[in-house]
Amino acid sequence: MKIEEEVRKFMEDKNKSMITANAYQIEAKKTAIFPSNKALEYLSLGLVGEAGEVANKVKKIIRDKKTNVDVASEIGDVLWYCAMLADHFNVNLGKIMEENIWKLKDRKLRGVLHGSGDSR
Repeated sequence: MKIEEEVRKFMEDKNKSMITANAYQIEAKKTAIFPSNKALEYLSLGLVGEAGEVANKVKKIIRDKKTNVDVASEIGDVLWYCAMLADHFNVNLGKIMEENIWKLKDRKLRGVLHGSGDSR
């Protein structure tokens, strides 16, 4: 078995995807249909709306004590809007993710994960 096939099987067995953030951003853009002159407004409002749908699903999990609510689909919609906002600002989604991890690791190292403010 080729190494690529072994890796693919391992990822499938672990329920993981092999898509990268950058590949996702490129593929997601192929489905983007919205007025370009209102892109910032459209994408920002869409992100907030989809985040609200995630919150609503979680509310139903709490209220109804259900475990079979499909939150993942809504998270995917949030991700789409994040990818399109990144694209709107000509920023690589993978780079955003990488920089966010470095920021969080730095805050953890300095003991300032808790609290608020951008300049922690």
